[in-house]
Amino acid sequence: MVAKFDLNDDSVVVIIGTGAGGGVLANELAQKGVKVVALEAGGRYLPDDYINDEWDSFGQLAWLDARTTSGDWRVAKDFAGLPAWIVKAVGGTTTHWAGASIRFQEHEWKALSTYGAVEGANLLDWPIDAAEMEPWYALAETKLGVTLTEGRAGLPGNNNYKVFEAGAKKLGYKEVHTGRMAINSSDYDERPACQQTGFCFQGCKWGAKWSAAYTDIPRGEATGNLEVREHAHVARILHDDTGKVTGVEYFDKEGNLHLQKARIVSVAGNSFESPRLLLNSASSMFPNGLANSSDQVGRNYMRHTTGSIYGIFDKPVRMWRGTTMAGIVQDEARHDPSRGFVGGYELETLALGLPFMAAFLNPGGWGRGFTTALDHYENMAGMWIVGEDMPQATNRITLSETKDQWGLPVANVHFSDHPNDVAMRNHAYKQGMAIYDAVGATRSFPTPPYPSTHNLGTNRMSERPEDGVCNKWGQTHDIANLFISDGSQFTTGAAENPTLTIVALAIRQADHIAREMAAGNL
Repeated sequence: MVAKFDLNDDSVVVIIGTGAGGGVLANELAQKGVKVVALEAGGRYLPDDYINDEWDSFGQLAWLDARTTSGDWRVAKDFAGLPAWIVKAVGGTTTHWAGASIRFQEHEWKALSTYGAVEGANLLDWPIDAAEMEPWYALAETKLGVTLTEGRAGLPGNNNYKVFEAGAKKLGYKEVHTGRMAINSSDYDERPACQQTGFCFQGCKWGAKWSAAYTDIPRGEATGNLEVREHAHVARILHDDTGKVTGVEYFDKEGNLHLQKARIVSVAGNSFESPRLLLNSASSMFPNGLANSSDQVGRNYMRHTTGSIYGIFDKPVRMWRGTTMAGIVQDEARHDPSRGFVGGYELETLALGLPFMAAFLNPGGWGRGFTTALDHYENMAGMWIVGEDMPQATNRITLSETKDQWGLPVANVHFSDHPNDVAMRNHAYKQGMAIYDAVGATRSFPTPPYPSTHNLGTNRMSERPEDGVCNKWGQTHDIANLFISDGSQFTTGAAENPTLTIVALAIRQADHIAREMAAGNL
């Protein structure tokens, strides 16, 4: 039977958000016998509900509440109200993610030590390292069923991959494969193998792709220790006179305000909503926002250096067939400052359907170049850049003058590229086009970055309280029973897709919280 906890039950852990961080944390704690109330702003959609249509699915799953944008990034011009493409539903953006599951490299945990001080960047070493994370990564890979790990086979390569691989190998790249993916290549963990349907971003109709929506959340509920409240939009976190958090106020679907008391609160609302919530929870004791004595809440926003490259060929590729993102070149993910930038980047296969391609190929553009590219859609191959961008104190989430449907100030997302980001993107554009040109592309071209899906930083981990928001456990420096459990705790972004690391940190955090609760420290 699914648990139902009383609003006045102050023994529960309240988790805000149910994605890769919150959803996994909720299940891991529930499995350990800890009572959990998970508050999710969106509704619940399962594979039968997912829609294999890009625009209809976007309307169903995306976080469409108001946001504002500033800074010189291209997204502020093209998608001012939609700086990110994240999900508002049980399972969070694990519904929409592509499935790429790659560990950070050893040096990426220590970016400041490795790269040195980079002018204009606010680099910092993580307070944890690769050796400490190794066992947690292994647990995360088992949970997700990551291909090409623990003897699991890789996914088959579709046409988009075959073009990508042939070009990459002609350029001399060695680390080229179909990716370490949280998409089953054979039946695993009660989930079927990938059926190569495409539409991976619209929610996997088969459940072959891991998502907290239909793995961790129902398993946590089955213990009787987890209650998920849908359409619960959190307004603020409350605290007592000692500064300890005591509960969470949230609006239900009808707009009624409720107060759920809590022993511990975990914030896992993605790198926009998590700092926004802390800032909206300001009080006389915390005038600059909850857990913000360092003035770091909202700062150091990272979204990965991204962009896309498409190649057009004289024969059909039909890139949309098969897994959306099942191909990676990892050779450029190394740190090699001789290229003109610090850090590295991955190149990953990517296919957009025709509706999204029309929107994203050249946002707001028109003319012969655009229309002839769409005319050749069937003959097109595509890839995406994922690179480590520099944290900057000025790239930040602040409260906007715009209010949401509940009367709460929304997040303003301010981002400007660091010169290192620009140098990396230009290098990646050049290499991506060279891959396609090497196998006879009649035309290859880069496209500007889309609304971001990898939102990181804004509540970063730090050794010293003055440098960040939380410690190595995601526990806020200012408030012992307030935790950060999503990608906002990232100190730096690395070159790899972040979900595997978010999941590994959530498993590790659950272990820590349960131990501290049992010891009476929390």
